[in-house]
Amino acid sequence: MDNKRDRLVRGTALDGRVRAFAVRTTALVDELRRRHDTYPTATAALGRTVTAAAMMGAMLKGQEKLAVMVKGNGPIGQITAESNAFGEVRGYVTNPHVHLPSNSLGKLDVAGAVGTEGFIDISKDLGMKEPYRGSVPIISGELGDDFTYYFAVSEQTPAAVGLGVLVETDNSVRVAGGFIVQLLPGLTDEEITEIERAVGSLPSVTALLEEGLEPEEMLRYLLPDAVIMDELDINFVCQCSRERVEQTLVSLGEKELERLIEEDDQAEVVCHFCNEAYVFNKDELQVILDQAKS
Repeated sequence: MDNKRDRLVRGTALDGRVRAFAVRTTALVDELRRRHDTYPTATAALGRTVTAAAMMGAMLKGQEKLAVMVKGNGPIGQITAESNAFGEVRGYVTNPHVHLPSNSLGKLDVAGAVGTEGFIDISKDLGMKEPYRGSVPIISGELGDDFTYYFAVSEQTPAAVGLGVLVETDNSVRVAGGFIVQLLPGLTDEEITEIERAVGSLPSVTALLEEGLEPEEMLRYLLPDAVIMDELDINFVCQCSRERVEQTLVSLGEKELERLIEEDDQAEVVCHFCNEAYVFNKDELQVILDQAKS
């Protein structure tokens, strides 16, 4: 596995009329694979989703955060990813133990795992009263095309999204990453055609990462005159804690807490996002019950 740290770069091209992001997420995706014991096709689907979420998180500011839900009709069930402007990302799939035969191109059959019908829902907490919500139908299940469609329809920004995850024979993640190129107002038809040609002729994201290209080199492969504005480390971070789980238990109410104390003698709560288990014994549950009563 590549030991280079995961990082994202943000750049512009053509006098600010193109905005672009490129990211390496190898360590992040391998950490999620390890935590959730995902099989290769599930790893690829989850990896592509968290990679897109990482880049979309980099479009936010301050304390804003984002949640992505891919709700397809495939065996993997729902894919959930969350990210923020600090490069903190987490995610999980409903059914991690999904691995399918390779598709007709000899690649991992992500569309088969995700399904070709359903929706991608994006929720952004921008610090307003209500979060911003956007939803588009899944059009391919390969996810790159689906996020491209999301930008065009929900955010009215033409974009090209490339996502890739390469899984080793031992199930570890060899490379993972992606790019987003957004076309802003003011581009000529010739410039748009040239960008589309560059995107269309680009080797796969995984091929570029395997060659050892850094995210900024990947951007310049697409946009030779790209100006790199800044970069961001990307890390797996889960916001769960014992205190938060305690509050969740309090919210169950007195009856359910009494039942846990009488019947089970303990409670075990497992975080969906990081798979950490929080165990509360009878005495600790009694303290939580007293809290619920007060």
